Amino acid sequence: MLRLAFWSLLFLNVALFAFAQGLLGTGKSNEHEPARLKRQFNTAKMTLLTRDQAEAAAKAAAPPAGGDAAGVPAAGAPVAGTPVAGTAAAGAPTSPAAAQPAAAPASAFACTEIGPLTTSDARRFEARLTALDLGDRQSREAVQAQDVTSWLVHIPSQGSKEAADRKAAELRTLGVTNFFIMQGDSPLKYAISLGVFKTESGAEALLAQLNKQGVHTARIAPRGPQTTHYVYRVRGLDAATRKRIEGYAERYDGADVKNCG
Repeated sequence: MLRLAFWSLLFLNVALFAFAQGLLGTGKSNEHEPARLKRQFNTAKMTLLTRDQAEAAAKAAAPPAGGDAAGVPAAGAPVAGTPVAGTAAAGAPTSPAAAQPAAAPASAFACTEIGPLTTSDARRFEARLTALDLGDRQSREAVQAQDVTSWLVHIPSQGSKEAADRKAAELRTLGVTNFFIMQGDSPLKYAISLGVFKTESGAEALLAQLNKQGVHTARIAPRGPQTTHYVYRVRGLDAATRKRIEGYAERYDGADVKNCG
């Protein structure tokens, strides 16, 4: 009897221990505890953390400043992942409507000046400008200019007849005899004319010869009547239109094309 009671108690204890460990399953199923745990956790991807790593992970999971203990943001604080008003969401493409309009290309030439042109040349030039439809971007200014017809080689005015006579005597000493003292009511009164030429190159040749003879005060001055010329100014030109205007100006003698203020 004692042996039977001993083995009965031993068997009962083993059965209770197996049931407590889940080795015998549950009343709802015959699933054992190790299998249930294996199904609940992906043990192949589980990593054992050290104490320091666990504390760092806990700090990272703590609610941000400005929120309450449950991690709910304070009133007025932006929610993570939600773009703040006036800013685009990260990575979101900017829509065409929100993009800034492209700036209009600036004119290549702010101000272009053409001239001077004689009265007859100005009429023809202005007719060509009309075809460009420049409107109020173009303007014209009348200027006084000299129509050069000849070049004068001379020694500037000596201020009086006596001074002019003394200069004339010096010229004769240097071997210069082809000259005369200018008269009349003009800035050249009491100047000494040494020659008049139709071309500037002829005047320069005489000046070089006089320098060799020792005459170093002689000068070249253009001569001709004062007339009214015209200068045109055009604003806001692009490169193509400026080139066309330069082509027009090439048809007229003395007309320059340059930038203006």
